Amino acid sequence: MTQLTTVSGGPAGAPVPAQTQVSRLSRRAKAAIIVQFILKEGADVPLTALPEDLQLQLTQLLGEMRYIDRQTMNAVIAEFTEELESIGLSFPGDIAGALSALDGRISDRTASRLRKEAGVRQSGDPWKRIADLPNSRLQAFVESESVQVAAVMVSKLEVSRAADLLSSLPGDQARRIAYAMSMTDAVTPDAVDRIGLSLAAQLDAEPPRAFRAQPSERVGAILNFSRAATRDELLTALDEDDKGFADEVRKSIFTFAHIPDRMSAIDAPKITRDVDQETLARVIAGAITEADKRSIDFILSNISKRMSAALQEMAEEFSDIKPKESEAAMSAVVRAIRNLADSGEIALTSPSDDDD
Repeated sequence: MTQLTTVSGGPAGAPVPAQTQVSRLSRRAKAAIIVQFILKEGADVPLTALPEDLQLQLTQLLGEMRYIDRQTMNAVIAEFTEELESIGLSFPGDIAGALSALDGRISDRTASRLRKEAGVRQSGDPWKRIADLPNSRLQAFVESESVQVAAVMVSKLEVSRAADLLSSLPGDQARRIAYAMSMTDAVTPDAVDRIGLSLAAQLDAEPPRAFRAQPSERVGAILNFSRAATRDELLTALDEDDKGFADEVRKSIFTFAHIPDRMSAIDAPKITRDVDQETLARVIAGAITEADKRSIDFILSNISKRMSAALQEMAEEFSDIKPKESEAAMSAVVRAIRNLADSGEIALTSPSDDDD
């Protein structure tokens, strides 16, 4: 067993100098001393970033060592500090680390090619990647995997995400998964990790997509700023070709008429901050449909009375506004709200399945 003590191996029992003792220590023993010192100081050491074999060796070495004198400890720390200060620049050391460092700075296609050629899996916690997937992709995993794997996956999700996923599945399938979750007590951490890595490997095997957004979201984004007549005509045609796709497009559309149903009343004043008063006055003057008037009432009733009165007075100046100008003003308001939602400053509620 390795024992590091106050060594006294010099002539006539004289203590061995600290530098001599340090020179006898292996680099791994010195690393163990540094780690133990940092832990004793109460600092956090992210040892999980080390390969498992190094974690194993370090733990075994810490278990074998007993104690060292203060001079030796100080000498090891001084040597470690000097070595750190002499480093000018450090590099990842492998392809996996390089890919992590360049994440978002090289194209997805290049990263995928390098990862495949080097046999490197996507870095990071696989369950974090899985948790960030949309419900549609999680449903695909449920369809392709066993109920036991699905139960582990649902158990790893946040409660709200798990509830959304189960509620989107057929009743009998959701019940089977819920029952399988009752038998996951015996699942080991290694098994959970392997399942996560397996699911992540399926993501890595998928070819890169040219578009990040779903087709329905892209069509919905375009129709958000299309004229109402064009939007209604296209949705009617989509209903005939693919009713399911048309319904998904409707969920992605946010128009001026949707403001009262999908926007919080406390966020209404932010519209007047990001949209000039003249545009808002044109919106008020050009509203014809009951839905548009309802949205105007929602905005005016949730801003200051002084601002509301000023806008209504200004709207009287645009009594002869053309429908095209009115729609352009409404589109400007919708665009401002979408920008607020995209930046995370406000949150729009999702339309129900029954909303058109």
